[in-house]
Order: sequence, then structure tokens, then C-alpha cells
Amino acid sequence: MNANEVTVERLIAARPETVFSFFTDRDKWLCWMGSDGEFDFRPGGAYRTTVTGENVAQGHFVEVDPPTRLVFTWGWAEGGMPVPPGSTTVEITLQPVAAGTLLRLVHRDLPSPEARAGHEEGWVHYVDRLVTVATGNDPGPDEWM
Repeated sequence: MNANEVTVERLIAARPETVFSFFTDRDKWLCWMGSDGEFDFRPGGAYRTTVTGENVAQGHFVEVDPPTRLVFTWGWAEGGMPVPPGSTTVEITLQPVAAGTLLRLVHRDLPSPEARAGHEEGWVHYVDRLVTVATGNDPGPDEWM
């Protein structure tokens, strides 16, 4: 593992097509992460989403390769984390396995140990919510809101 990246992996009991849809549909995205947002889910398309309270993430989609790969830039347009919009990269890969899908999220180019720790905590929280919703369950209200 690189010191400036975070990796989160989860086995999800759902097909890659199902899991991928939670990264490329606004309403589905917002049911596991965020309260509002605008998304243009195509290469070069921008997004801006309120993740929690005053924390607003912003970037653009680099690769959209259904149903196995999604790459987007990431950073904070508003909030306390010193990671400028679009300054880091998130890569999602979805590998079909017998039990469903192996999700691997790698967040690269984080500028400091503090940024890495904060994003690791955040991605673990939100990927766990994604696992719940992608398997047809209700993750309930986001306690971080």
C-alpha cells in the first residue's frame, strides 16, 4: 500500500451490474452517500455532492466502463478537509465472483497522513452503507448527517 492512498475492499452479494448502478444513478448514489448532488455520469462529466453537512465533494468522471470500472477525481469544494476539488483520484473496480462482486476502491494522491486517515474512515463508512443497499437492504439514515 502506498502512503498516500486508501484501499477498501468488500464482497457484495449482488451482481456487478447492480453494484455499478449505485455509482452511475443520482438517486441510487445518494441513498448510500450524500444528501444532494448533481452528477454527469460520463467521461469528462462533472459532479458536486453534499456528502455531510457542510462537506461538499467535487470532481469529474475520468472513466465509466460498465459494469466493472469507474474512475473519478475527488476533493472538497466546501468543508474542513484540505483536499482541493479534483486533486485526488478514486478508482472503483468490480470483479464478478461466485458470491457476487468483489468491490475494490482505491483513493490515490491524498496529500497527508491526516487526509488519508479521514478518507479511510469515510470510505469504510460509506462502502459499508453501499454493501447494505446493493444487497436490497435499507442502510437507514446516515448517522454522519
